[in-house]
Amino acid sequence: MNYAHYIRELGRGSEGARDLSLDEARQLYGAMLDGGVPELELGAIAIALRLKGESIDEMIGFLSALNERHYAMQCPQGRLRPVVVPSYNGARKGINLTPLLALLLKRYGIPVLIHGLIEGYGRVTSAQVLREFGLMPCSSISQGQQMLDDSGFVFVPLSAISPGLNNLLLLRSRLGLRNSAHSLVKMLDPFKGGGMLLAAATHPDYLEMMREVLGALGVHGLLLRGTEGEPYANPKRRPRIEHLYEGNCDVLFEAEHDSLKMLPNLPESCDAKTTADWIRKVMAGEVALPSPIANQLACCLFASGYAEDINQAKAIVAVEGSGQSVC
Repeated sequence: MNYAHYIRELGRGSEGARDLSLDEARQLYGAMLDGGVPELELGAIAIALRLKGESIDEMIGFLSALNERHYAMQCPQGRLRPVVVPSYNGARKGINLTPLLALLLKRYGIPVLIHGLIEGYGRVTSAQVLREFGLMPCSSISQGQQMLDDSGFVFVPLSAISPGLNNLLLLRSRLGLRNSAHSLVKMLDPFKGGGMLLAAATHPDYLEMMREVLGALGVHGLLLRGTEGEPYANPKRRPRIEHLYEGNCDVLFEAEHDSLKMLPNLPESCDAKTTADWIRKVMAGEVALPSPIANQLACCLFASGYAEDINQAKAIVAVEGSGQSVC
């Protein structure tokens, strides 16, 4: 493969750069995932794409190459779609509520697969919070499959799902800039289309890109603006939540533009232990579940097939509340 050709096309600057075709993007990213691109050329391609910005066809091609290569997991038996929760950003300003949403879904008997990074490099990751509950990451795909089949809940490190994508994600520590892998991890379904993906981004441009890419591939999932990059609704102000399915997109909740009249009782510290202790209180009914998280939970019940429609899902959440313990 002539990598200099790709670099010339991608690296001519914002005015002269050319977008790759979908097939070119699939072939190039496949080589990147396979570790076949020399380091110098790999860095040049990553920076060129960062400066140019990825097109929709390029992202579809990249994601297609990833889906052809990552290790797959099997959906647990039953009618419910397992909820796939990409967790890569962690928290540094407020508590990380991705584990809360995941544990609430587990309580309803919905299979949950979280994938992400274990270490947060200064942020509090979902893996660190879940460790406070005795829920440890798996070490391999086979162990992850067994844990999912046995308990309906598993945290799978990205390195176990796709070593190639994990290596590309880690380029940031060497190059100092994010690259395409940072968007791809948030659209990764280890069930290869069988899961219900919680897709989230912080910036509107990335949300629009994810909507188009996931829609083109017919992905089932929910799309929302994340909190600090994590896929949970801002507990102080609900974002717009969209339901993606078979190329369609329905708005389940519109965004709230004003903060809640009664703000949730959130802890000031966001370390893993404090976060876990607060989650336990919510799950026990001692602290109220923030309404934006309750809204997102209802969306998950509907999109996973637990409820027949969103109104039934809202009623289930309203009636059942959060009055059971985590473990």
